[in-house]
Amino acid sequence: MTSPPTTGALARRLRLRDAVVIGLGSMIGAGVFAAFAPAASAAGSGLLLGLVVAGCIAFCNATSSAQLAAQYPTSGGAYVSGRERLGPWAGFAAGWGFVIGKTASSAAMAITFAAYVAPEPWQKPVAIAAVVALTVVNTLGITRTAWLTRVLVVVSLVALTVVVVVGLTHTGPSTAVPGSEVSPLGVLQAAGFLFFAFAGYARIATLGEEVVDPARTIPRAVTTALAVTLVVYALVAVAMLHAIGPGGAAASAAPLRSVVATAGQAWPDVVVQVGAAAASLGALLAMVAGIGRTSLAMARNRDLPGWFAAVHPRTSVPARAEVALGVVVCVLVAVTDLRGAIGFSSFGVLLYYFVANVAAWTQERRDRRYPRLLSVAGALGCVVLVAALPVSSIVGGVVVTVVGLGYRWARLTLGRRRQG
Repeated sequence: MTSPPTTGALARRLRLRDAVVIGLGSMIGAGVFAAFAPAASAAGSGLLLGLVVAGCIAFCNATSSAQLAAQYPTSGGAYVSGRERLGPWAGFAAGWGFVIGKTASSAAMAITFAAYVAPEPWQKPVAIAAVVALTVVNTLGITRTAWLTRVLVVVSLVALTVVVVVGLTHTGPSTAVPGSEVSPLGVLQAAGFLFFAFAGYARIATLGEEVVDPARTIPRAVTTALAVTLVVYALVAVAMLHAIGPGGAAASAAPLRSVVATAGQAWPDVVVQVGAAAASLGALLAMVAGIGRTSLAMARNRDLPGWFAAVHPRTSVPARAEVALGVVVCVLVAVTDLRGAIGFSSFGVLLYYFVANVAAWTQERRDRRYPRLLSVAGALGCVVLVAALPVSSIVGGVVVTVVGLGYRWARLTLGRRRQG
């Protein structure tokens, strides 16, 4: 008979290669197959500039996340470091933004996967089946998560390699379609879309309690995964602009499929479809793992119900948190079309990184691995990208954040009254 879940520490099983792969699986996800279209629509021929801005802000955020995770190598990422450096309210804001934003993103990844592999009537059931399957994989243990992510990353990189080769060697009629005029706001909006194709490095930090030698492994894993992703995205962007131009990318719902269509053959499109499906699964798999660990950390401090703080004695994973998350994502997939909710998700993740940057700025010299200026630049970058979001996304993000803060205030107030 299997013993019941108990609270306790997670097992350190992830080495450098595993941590890098999980970071790549989070970043080289479905976003790269879809984010270039709205980015090109916003920035036009300034798309590459938007990519540079997104990459720079991502680098600043990554360095802050890495050095915080090295000092606080436990599950929760900026939720834990925010509590330690800035206080419980700041930590809660980071954790709440991460859990809510990435839960919505998880549902979107499942829907994106289904869109590539199933006809319209079956997309919802297939998306739900994918969530159930990957939730089960996560509950079996973190080493199985890393193994499956490695397979999905390889498939995704093969598909992107085909896109780059075809894009650099072919051109289509779409290159004659003019892109939108370049403007500072358009470049920032493009950076906002593209930033969230980079944001997976937080998953490495949220898994800090399961990384071997975290003080050394986490900073190396974060910077390595981000550097590889930057190179891949730059190659994809250049190939896309060469093949179909900014106007063609903006006009296409699936710009990378439009790129390989310039080859005039069927097999590249099949490869991209398979790669997009694998990338969606990879991102979903890593998100479930990361959200589960952040929920675990919040439950340990009673910022979420303590029931989620259980760690399974055999698999050493927060099974209750992951199962509950899987149920919530399945419900969202069934009742909602979340493709238009990217702004809401973006708001939550930018709030998370803002707290991380401010927390990193407060670290003592002995704990710092990077110049303090990078933390300042990262925090300002988060504010700028939030300001560039559509007004509806900002309002929705503020409302959900206030609801979360209100929940914590009500819980604390009720607890004091019971004690009094």
